Formats: sequence, structure tokens, C-alpha cells
Amino acid sequence: MTARLTSELLPGWVTWLRAPNPGPMTLDGTNTWLLDDGTVIDPGPDDLAHLEAIIEAGPPIRRILFTHGHPDHVDGVTTLLALTGATVGEVPDWITELGTPGHTTDSVCFVAERDGQRVVFTGDTILGRGSSVVAWPDGDVGAYLASLDLLAGYPVPGLPGHGPALPNTAVAAAWLRAHRLERLDQVRDALKQGASTPEDVVNIVYADVDPSLRFAAEWTVRAQLAYLETLSEL
Repeated sequence: MTARLTSELLPGWVTWLRAPNPGPMTLDGTNTWLLDDGTVIDPGPDDLAHLEAIIEAGPPIRRILFTHGHPDHVDGVTTLLALTGATVGEVPDWITELGTPGHTTDSVCFVAERDGQRVVFTGDTILGRGSSVVAWPDGDVGAYLASLDLLAGYPVPGLPGHGPALPNTAVAAAWLRAHRLERLDQVRDALKQGASTPEDVVNIVYADVDPSLRFAAEWTVRAQLAYLETLSEL
């Protein structure tokens, strides 16, 4: 069942719905954000009950935006379009789209400001808890670090694609950047210890990873190795 959530961090013009698709990669489920001008950000999976909950939660749906093309964010777009006649990708003038590649090539964030309140819809670039997967071949560590540098300039609430709302996007971006650099140092150390394949690196750096997420760790390591290769550090 779709959950309607509250947070003191939300402006009055934002409604927060969470899709019923929890899992290792989606945390509690995909966050869908509904703005009072009829804008939907990340409609989530193609779950009819969830899409109907979006329609019933606020004003008539006028437009659909999404932070990236992963299925848990966009599979519901076609059905929601059929139900509402909304448009896709028409960004209103009070919202700014930021290119924030790294998690995926097509990742974007949306900065919305109205009535003296500003928030950033961070998609999967910054999650509400934990760190995002930067998965080879679509994910790019260098681009992700640059995107975090960009988001470090937004000391305002972050409304992510998964997990709870964040009090400060800039603080979260700085933490994630430091975490990524620490992981890169760990990968370098693993290579010095004799690791020669992504699987070897995972066994050393991500030894405690949940078995259900090992595949994601291997994708991440491949992206890390590709980044280090660009620095001529292998």
C-alpha cells in the first residue's frame, strides 16, 4: 500500500508518497513527490494503486518529471499519462533542473524554490540514508564526484528518491564525497595486496556486504577501477 508521509522539512507545497516496492536497492520504496501545481517527480513503479494514490493526493496532474530512467522511478509514467493526460519533461519556471550524472548518465536533480522555501529533489544521486550505487558501465565515479561538488552548494533540505528527507543537501553531498574517496583508497590498497579482478576487490573491500547486494558491489568496483584507470593510477 502506498504510504503518505510527513516531515517538518517539507514545504507546504510538497506531498510525499512512497511506493510499495521496498527492497535491497530501493530501501523502503521509491519516493514520489507531488507538487501543488500538479507536477509529479518520480511516479515510481507501474503499480495501479500507487498511481491512483498520486492522482487522489492533490491537484490534477499536469506534468511528470523524473530524476533518471531506472524502472523503479519511471515504469509508472506510461500508465499515469494514460490516466491523466499530463505532459512529460516540461519543467516549470520555478524549478531548475541540474545535470547530476554519476549514479546514471541521465541523472538529474530538481531545485524548487517558492514562498521563501527551497528544496532539492535528489533522486538517487543522494539517498536519504546510505550511499548510492555508481554502477559500471552507466555509472561514472568522476562524474559523480563532480555532481556532489555541485550539490555541495545547496545547504537546503534534500528530498531523495529513497529513504527519509535530509535536512541539508550540502552536508549530505560532502559526506558522500568523503565516503567515495575513502572507498577509492581502499580499492587502491586492495590492488596493492594483489587483487587482480573486480571480484577480488569486492572480497577485500566489501567483505561484509549483504549477499543480496554483492552484484551491486561488483558493479561499483568496476566503476571505481575504471575511474582509477583514467587517473593512470593502476
